[in-house]
Amino acid sequence: KIKVGGNIMKKACAAILIVFLVVSFAYAQGQFGTADEAKTLMKKAVTYLKANGKDKAFAAFNDKKGAFVNKDLYIFVLDLNGKVISHGANEKLIGRDMMATPDKNGQLFIKTMVDLANTKGKGEVEYYWDNPVTKQVALKVSILEKVGDVIVASGYYK
Repeated sequence: KIKVGGNIMKKACAAILIVFLVVSFAYAQGQFGTADEAKTLMKKAVTYLKANGKDKAFAAFNDKKGAFVNKDLYIFVLDLNGKVISHGANEKLIGRDMMATPDKNGQLFIKTMVDLANTKGKGEVEYYWDNPVTKQVALKVSILEKVGDVIVASGYYK
């Protein structure tokens, strides 16, 4: 029994090491966005929305090969009721009411974003979400700003 447990432990450690090495390699290759890049992308999206209107902006934000998707960074837009109205990484989320959707740890992160946008107009929210590059759940920080009746956000993974 001890040997079996030891083998399982060795396999688990090896798997963790492989994931660590893959993620480390991805960071070294510049596949992950930084906090500064996420903030810059969000500000670029806010400027674009103000200059071009919702229809054109949302189409640009939804384009996975467009100017508002970079590495694992993308723009998403919420209405003030927590409904996703634009999403650069997962079009299946568009139209979904996410207000009562918890993250992987049970936090109502969209509600937190809406509350922050309505009280302060902008800020940051931490939560756990699937990384579109690694396909793993990771701690994400979304930087958001309220623009009229929508919330524009971009997040980076820690």
